[in-house]
Amino acid sequence: MGILSIDGLARGDIVLRREPFAFLVATQQLPDTERTALARDFPRYGNAGFFPHEAGDCGPAINALIDELVSPAFADAVGERLGIAGLGARPSLVTICQSLNRRHGTIHTDSRSKIATALLYLNEDWPDTSAGCLRFLARQDSIDDLVSPEVRPVYGTFVAFGRADNSFHGHLPFEGERRVIQVAWLTSEDEKLRKTKRGKFSRLFKKLFGAIDRRIGAKRRDDAAHLD
Repeated sequence: MGILSIDGLARGDIVLRREPFAFLVATQQLPDTERTALARDFPRYGNAGFFPHEAGDCGPAINALIDELVSPAFADAVGERLGIAGLGARPSLVTICQSLNRRHGTIHTDSRSKIATALLYLNEDWPDTSAGCLRFLARQDSIDDLVSPEVRPVYGTFVAFGRADNSFHGHLPFEGERRVIQVAWLTSEDEKLRKTKRGKFSRLFKKLFGAIDRRIGAKRRDDAAHLD
């Protein structure tokens, strides 16, 4: 028995849409018995943003969970729900976020090199606020034009969507801890290498100039967008 169950993606309470783009939202996808181990083994980065997964940053429970997330069987199950064939054969890139600053979460579609993206949240709780809650959107210029209820980033909530020219998503500005593991299935190994190198450079930059990064994001508009 693993940490994840593919059968959990087929429960009747899952939100599954194909319009205006394919996405799913599934809650309670992780067992309560794993909370302590996953919290203990989550990486401590010290800087805001998403960084490429490195096994040495994580404890065994997180690394085991990532192994399951990128397994061909799990990827194919996600792809089946989204209407994407053969997702398990595609290269996958894992990035992890411990915290965000207000610059993050602007409206975007994801880059064309991504076929699909999944997010697994690991926060024990979330404040009574919409800030930092993922929104799937109908437009590129409105954070309030939702196509489904916003997603609170709490333990065991799993979200996946197929990349499209209109797969707009984002969240209201938030600063603080927001634990999430992201898996992106990509068009090629070259794209995986390119994104990994860029992510490692970003981690170094933020380590050196994190204060600048926070200042840049401090005045972000709610409807700000960066369209890939």
